Amino acid sequence: MSTARDIMHTGATCVQESETLETAAQRMRELDVGALPICGADDRLHGIITDRDIVVKCLAEGRDPRTTTAGELAQGKPVTVDADADQGEVLRLMEEHRIRRLPVIDAHRLVGMISEADIARHLDQHEVAELVEAVCAPRQSLPYRP
Repeated sequence: MSTARDIMHTGATCVQESETLETAAQRMRELDVGALPICGADDRLHGIITDRDIVVKCLAEGRDPRTTTAGELAQGKPVTVDADADQGEVLRLMEEHRIRRLPVIDAHRLVGMISEADIARHLDQHEVAELVEAVCAPRQSLPYRP
């Protein structure tokens, strides 16, 4: 059975809490990713910011991405997995918390990230299908409004 370390991609690039959302968006574009870990001055994980966060929690609320910092959008304690956790724990966490990206921690340091694409490359189709269904299923049925 694979571990989180086997599944993850290494070299996760952080955006610092003090950096602006404009900088975070530019870094996402350069790296061709939809999310970045937010790290503090202590070089530890403090959150994750997604391209959707920038749009919904900054732009849609009339905030300025040139002055709003990544740290301002970091909310709560991020869900993480230990590098030595087995693939079952990885899938459980992603499904339970309905997340598409999971930071991998070793000795309190960020060592990688696991994305849905990483899951698709390393696990069988049945496990991938279950994860996608759990993460993407609507939380509740809402009436359709054209």
